[in-house]
Amino acid sequence: MFADMNVSKSAYHHPTPWDTQFQPIALPDMLAQTVQRNPDAPFLHFMGRSFSYQHTLHEARRFAAGLLAMGIAKGDRVGLFLPNVPIYASAYYGAMMAGAVVVNFSPLYTVEELAWQVEDSGTRVLVTVDVPELYDTARQVLDASTLETLVVGSLADQLPTLKSLALRILGRSKIAKIDWSSAILPWADCTVDRPFSPDPIDPAKDLALLQYTGGTTGRPKGAMLGHDQLSVNALQVAAINPFGNADKEVFMGALPFFHVFANTSLLNHAVATGASIAMLPRFDAGQVLKTIEKLKTTGFPGVPTMFQALLDHPDVGKTDLSSLKVCISGGAPMPAPVHTKFEDVTGVRVVEGYGLTESSGVVSVNPYEGTRKKGTIGQLVAQTEILLVDKEDPHVIVSDGEPGELIIHGPQIMKGYWNRPETDAEVFVEHHGKKWLRTGDVATVDEDGFLSIVDRIKDMIAVGGFKVFPSQVEDVILEHEAVKEALVIGVPEDYLGEVPRVYVTLESGADIDGKTLVDWLNARVGKHERADQVVIRDELPKTLVGKLDRKALRAEVL
Repeated sequence: MFADMNVSKSAYHHPTPWDTQFQPIALPDMLAQTVQRNPDAPFLHFMGRSFSYQHTLHEARRFAAGLLAMGIAKGDRVGLFLPNVPIYASAYYGAMMAGAVVVNFSPLYTVEELAWQVEDSGTRVLVTVDVPELYDTARQVLDASTLETLVVGSLADQLPTLKSLALRILGRSKIAKIDWSSAILPWADCTVDRPFSPDPIDPAKDLALLQYTGGTTGRPKGAMLGHDQLSVNALQVAAINPFGNADKEVFMGALPFFHVFANTSLLNHAVATGASIAMLPRFDAGQVLKTIEKLKTTGFPGVPTMFQALLDHPDVGKTDLSSLKVCISGGAPMPAPVHTKFEDVTGVRVVEGYGLTESSGVVSVNPYEGTRKKGTIGQLVAQTEILLVDKEDPHVIVSDGEPGELIIHGPQIMKGYWNRPETDAEVFVEHHGKKWLRTGDVATVDEDGFLSIVDRIKDMIAVGGFKVFPSQVEDVILEHEAVKEALVIGVPEDYLGEVPRVYVTLESGADIDGKTLVDWLNARVGKHERADQVVIRDELPKTLVGKLDRKALRAEVL
């Protein structure tokens, strides 16, 4: 399980043996198998309404037929610009059923961010919902890109009857005014009952998802995840559940489905096992507490900021959380005080895990029961191997007990980056005749196979589970005529873990203050990219060759 490391089977504490083999499957087939086992089982609980597995499969098939009627062919890209709403699942599996590749887009994206990724991915059809903020952004992207068709779902149609009527009658300002056309179509018109015969899916070869990620320089990159990677990672996650009766589990769905963590740990994991998801359109601590109590949720994957928000809510001590068996924290390191306090207040065990977009979501996690080690990211999921290599030369394996860059080999590792062969050459390295993914994270591993992340090579900033890329924020602030140079680093923040902070020098004669600059910047970036301060300096640190030195600035400030 750890190449060149001797970790005994007796020290492996997940309930399924590490050497368990998983059979890859096309994701729509995984959904169909679950429906065959128990068609009427609840799949999605949304705002007081429940949708069965059979309903979702039927709607997915109708959407697949609609896409094929539009001329979508195998390998074409279909984008999802959606919050957590029931049609997300229908669109996700339906697009794949038609042979298309799904592209996830964050609802937090600005017009510019969404337009760039639509162009880079070659997205032909984009699915959104009639919430004004989302529709207005998507509408502008339709006009400003090669996107061909915008499919708009009705939020009211997905609500229980009384809530739907209230939204239509009393909440009209919360429903976007749609200018329907041949390029802007209602969801209902794109889900049709007609026979269709898509090309068969080969799980080992065909792409299922483009999930955008990024680095410290350049634009985000689309990680190419196949049906094999995603289905196997869902089964790897299911295999660490020791509780039995997996189809009776109810997952708390507060993580956004567009995020790779939720895509695997919630959506595909539930489909693989027949569990249900109590989904919320967005995270709200009070609503999460009410949902856990009402629907008796049993598992809660989240990011550290969610658990902090629950602790801060006045109802946390008055809510019955006894149905929860475990909470899984990922996306960013969980501060030790938050970890301890959450368990003390709620009585619910929290386990930390680790994963990457490039690994389909999950690499390691602490056991749900029995031995765990706080402050670690746990043990590897089945069939996953790691090596620790020299931070300067990834071809050199470090000595036992020494920290090194974490590299990963396993069935869940991506195929590569979309149209980025030069980046693939940088992110993959050969060892023992296998291709390993470089993570950019420095780790240690103890004698029992528990991993700890001790440093990050990458400059990415982890804001509440989202990755923020300093260069993108720098690009925006440098558009201001008063700014000469800029460096962005992450600084600690109790709630979000980290937030961006911007350091700038000004053009000669410029007369502006940091408060004005931070307001200007934050109006032009995504919500998770907003800076806490813009600090004006006379100079910024530079390397010997004159490049701005982010590492030196971080060392000085932190």
